Amino acid sequence: MKYDVIIGLEIHAELKTKSKMFCACDNNSTGKAPNTTVCPICLGHPGTLPVPNKQAIDWTLLIGLALNCQINQHSKFDRKNYFYPDLPKGYQISQYDQPFCFQGSLAVGDKEIAITRVHLEEDTGKSFHPQGRTDTLIDFNRAGTPLVELVTEPTITSAEEAKKFCQAYQRILRFLEVSNADMEKGEMRCEANISLQKKGSWQYQGGQILPTGKRTLSAKVEVKNINSFRAVEKAINYEITRQASALDEGEEIIPETRGWDEKKNETVAQRRKETAADYRYFPEPDIPPFIIDQAWLDSLKQSLVELPPAKQKRFIHQYGLKEESAEILTNDKDLAAFFENTVSEMGAWIEANGDDFERQDKNAAQMAANWINSELLKNLNTDKRAVADLKMTAENFAELLTLIWQNKINSNAGQRILEVMYWEGGDPGDIMEKLGLEQLDSEEELEKAIRAVISANPKQASEYKGGKLPLIQFFIGKAMAETKGKANPEKLKPLLEKLLME
Repeated sequence: MKYDVIIGLEIHAELKTKSKMFCACDNNSTGKAPNTTVCPICLGHPGTLPVPNKQAIDWTLLIGLALNCQINQHSKFDRKNYFYPDLPKGYQISQYDQPFCFQGSLAVGDKEIAITRVHLEEDTGKSFHPQGRTDTLIDFNRAGTPLVELVTEPTITSAEEAKKFCQAYQRILRFLEVSNADMEKGEMRCEANISLQKKGSWQYQGGQILPTGKRTLSAKVEVKNINSFRAVEKAINYEITRQASALDEGEEIIPETRGWDEKKNETVAQRRKETAADYRYFPEPDIPPFIIDQAWLDSLKQSLVELPPAKQKRFIHQYGLKEESAEILTNDKDLAAFFENTVSEMGAWIEANGDDFERQDKNAAQMAANWINSELLKNLNTDKRAVADLKMTAENFAELLTLIWQNKINSNAGQRILEVMYWEGGDPGDIMEKLGLEQLDSEEELEKAIRAVISANPKQASEYKGGKLPLIQFFIGKAMAETKGKANPEKLKPLLEKLLME
């Protein structure tokens, strides 16, 4: 490609505080009738005064600390003036030149993506356009919700990298427990600024894209309110293709705001792009400036938890997990905790039965990771259930894995027991006995079952004896069926090989 792709992201995330940003209204309007969680303050009535939500400020600072940001010790709110039907005051209380957090970073793979700022503002209401009608309905329940905006430097170079950044940021918000960040529900919304520049025509300096020499830069285009990670990647790739085609034809890229049409899989023009001057920012006169001292920051640092990148590296080093496995486990805070609790409980069960757990702890951890990432997540993803809603405990799950570890049941039996535990809960040992799934280890009983299988299949037995050795798999299957899946595979195969050659 003869163009360099330059991408910057703006990501809005709603904070899940109990009340709204500048009033005492309920911040959770899920399932509530339109315009019922509102008051004169969030509706922008004349004469009302905003009162900042300290929890929202604390959480914004916490996000900044998690993203390695510098903190503005002197900060303030500003008025961002623009007209939109779902903006009740005709302006938005936001932050302009003194955001709470600035100059941070977030790693995506081996690359550190620079973050320009993290600031706090209030959300708007929602507009609805009923099908078959020409009017617009507005629900102000969301108006005034605390909204954190993150802005990256324009250093992202591909749609995939942009998607991974959004995913990494979502994980951090969820680990900090400050936002659900559900894109489908509009709790996290992404906007991508995309421009294509001819190679050698630009340079990155002081946070800005500047032309080299007397060259002219192509304008950037903003794609707004993308509501899924898949759409982030598709919208950016569409824009890259669209802009490259336009430049190839000698067309000028118009600085505009475009929307993503999910049905047509294309971006559509909405309006010319505004500049900071269009918003006529000025300090919010009804809210005094903030002084954020070190004591305030030190108290917030105590709330910082181990974040996904650090947890993933630790899982690889401590438990010997592969990178992909560790990444899956650290995608969800509750899943990561369930894994570690399972490994801990496995150690207790194994040591209680006389085995040396410390010598084999990485093998046990890898077994737990494999079962969680395959069998357990398969059920959770199908059932759309969260780890916190599981009916079984990590202790029960560890006991199940220990039964397999100690060859008391085989994997097939383990899957059947897990199915019962997932839907009904319960003790795996009790379920094993109830279903009659305890592994068959007795050589005498195994031999009896094998001889019955050989007797019922004389032709195959003769062919095996004559050198058709792959038939061993046929006999293993038959023997497993004869024992109703209870035969110990490790004992079954050598015994079969011995008896077939008699």
